[in-house]
Amino acid sequence: MTGVQPDVAGDEGDAEEQDRAGHDDAADPVEAAAAAAGPPPVADDPPLEPEPVTATFRVMEVDDVSLELPSQYPAVTLIESEPPMRELVFPVGLPEGTAMVQAQRRLSGRRPMTHELFMQVLHEARIDVIAVRIVGREEGNLLAELDLMTPTGRIQVRCRPSDGIVLALRMPVPAPILADERLFEHNGDVVPVERT
Repeated sequence: MTGVQPDVAGDEGDAEEQDRAGHDDAADPVEAAAAAAGPPPVADDPPLEPEPVTATFRVMEVDDVSLELPSQYPAVTLIESEPPMRELVFPVGLPEGTAMVQAQRRLSGRRPMTHELFMQVLHEARIDVIAVRIVGREEGNLLAELDLMTPTGRIQVRCRPSDGIVLALRMPVPAPILADERLFEHNGDVVPVERT
């Protein structure tokens, strides 16, 4: 009686093939992860850089310096020189408010006040105020910088908005007062844009 013998070699081959298939899956998890992740990035591609933030400045004019009781501090109102004529209002100290009104009206005292003295020093050093820029807001306080032209080139110097405005108004031809557009769009902090 010839019996049908099981194909042992076939079973062993199938077992080996299954073992190899299982062994391949378990042996290379790194290759499997790399294959799933896709091709590696090309080394020649430059890294993506964030879009630079740019500032757009609006030309402003001093509309008013007023002291409304019971406040102890004058409020300066700057208004855009062109539509939509938005306002930027901020408090200043009493001496700064007085100096701003005097500069706006081109008044001089018998002896030079601090801002007048500083303008004389700038004049003697042949430094011109090109503009004053209101560049940001931090914890409710406006931040500003003076744009100056010196004999060796152009520089920016941080200042209080009130001082910058007084110096801009004290120039023989008043220098422009510029405000970052973002100050009208956001009520909170506005980080100044780094200038190069």
